[in-house]
Amino acid sequence: MSGGGDRTETRTGDPAAQPERTRFAWRRTTLTFAVAVALGVRAALYGSGGASATEAAAAATGVLAWLAFLVLAHRRIAAMEADRPAVMGPAAVVTAVLCTLAVTTVGVVLLW
Repeated sequence: MSGGGDRTETRTGDPAAQPERTRFAWRRTTLTFAVAVALGVRAALYGSGGASATEAAAAATGVLAWLAFLVLAHRRIAAMEADRPAVMGPAAVVTAVLCTLAVTTVGVVLLW
């Protein structure tokens, strides 16, 4: 057995690819949000012969949640351009979670 002082670790893969994969993940998630909200708006408008006040409010909430998530994702994608991106802050994490829950709730309300 050799001593631990001169041991070098070999890494596999490209360390620069991780920020790129993360940027792609944010873009895919934003696109998925857009499709979910578009389908929700479509269901509100054409689902049951017209939009009730509840369906219109749910669709508007979904659009606002998507816009908030879009801003958050855009900021995070821009932050990923740095050599060492900053850790995502607690406010951004909470915002992402609330946007996800809002779109989920909108879907439940529109399908109910």
